[in-house]
Amino acid sequence: MSPATPVAHPGPPDSAPDGGPEQPAVRRRRRRWPWVVGGVVGILAATVTVLTLVFQLGLPWWNGEDDHNHVHVAADGTRQPYQVHLPPQHDGGTALPVMMAVHGCGMTGYGWNSMKGSTQFDTLADREGFIVVYPTQRMFANSINCWNSDDPRNQVRGSGEAALLAGVARDVVERYGADPGRVHVSGASSGAGTAVILGVTYPDVFATVTSVAGGEYGLNQVDPDDPDATPPSVTGRQAWAQMGERARAVPLLIVQGGSDDVVPTVVGERLVEHWRTVVDLVVDDALDGRPELVADTVVHPAAGDRYAYERTAYRDPDGQVLIEHVYADELAHAWSTPGATGIFTDTAGPDATDIAWRFAQLHDAP
Repeated sequence: MSPATPVAHPGPPDSAPDGGPEQPAVRRRRRRWPWVVGGVVGILAATVTVLTLVFQLGLPWWNGEDDHNHVHVAADGTRQPYQVHLPPQHDGGTALPVMMAVHGCGMTGYGWNSMKGSTQFDTLADREGFIVVYPTQRMFANSINCWNSDDPRNQVRGSGEAALLAGVARDVVERYGADPGRVHVSGASSGAGTAVILGVTYPDVFATVTSVAGGEYGLNQVDPDDPDATPPSVTGRQAWAQMGERARAVPLLIVQGGSDDVVPTVVGERLVEHWRTVVDLVVDDALDGRPELVADTVVHPAAGDRYAYERTAYRDPDGQVLIEHVYADELAHAWSTPGATGIFTDTAGPDATDIAWRFAQLHDAP
């Protein structure tokens, strides 16, 4: 009798949680589960990306026929998006002035809650004949879409956001044949801080600076609980040093609200003294009170639904206004102009849009 042939026995069946064999359908569901989770995560990521793009850049039908979107590409490949609004006066042959408008935190240049809607610069530009530029912060460059004006890397020429925005200004001049001697910048909140930085780092590019609810160059060095520990003359001297051989008394307009609980009144007052230091040092490299700036204040009383404000102009011996301080006690942390749309706006305060443009018209870069 031959020996028995061994018989192979299958291993024990897969077990279910109750100890019994697991059914094939259960195994298939378990295999599909990672795919389902991955698909949901992918959809959520795509949704967040799309919503972020809409927030940053808006939707196509938000743009008018005279609005043109561009991207400035820096030497290192960094991309800076911006929108240009051309007024009817742009004919390709006339060198028009330029106003760059830099948004604040929680805002965009021309997307949702935009500087475009807040300032209504386009309406004024169409009437007065100037080009408007709205840069918008790069995606994910800041958690709440601020310009990083408190970062020292963005406070020097040839570096960071200052270099990107100066590059945008130069692009616009070249692309649209704008007047390089009449390129102005206005900013709100963190964008105001950036505007001041641009006046310091690129005084050869920007003819004037307007700061609405913003602070001085190097404000990050000032302790809000003990501001006197760092006098504005200290940061003013740093600003002058950063200007280097390009140093000049860039005219500065300051708009400050007395009811601003984000940027206190003292910040605007410091900015006046800070810039007086810059002007003083530009003249003769010494902090000696020359030139003497004479202050002249005009009070604008409340009228209708518009509340009162005052404008103080600081003139040099030739009568040129080098610093102007607009103060409205009832103005909060907002850009004020009739017809303004957006979260950080006010329609009853001083017309910051018109005031900024009138101030810019007084000055041309050399």
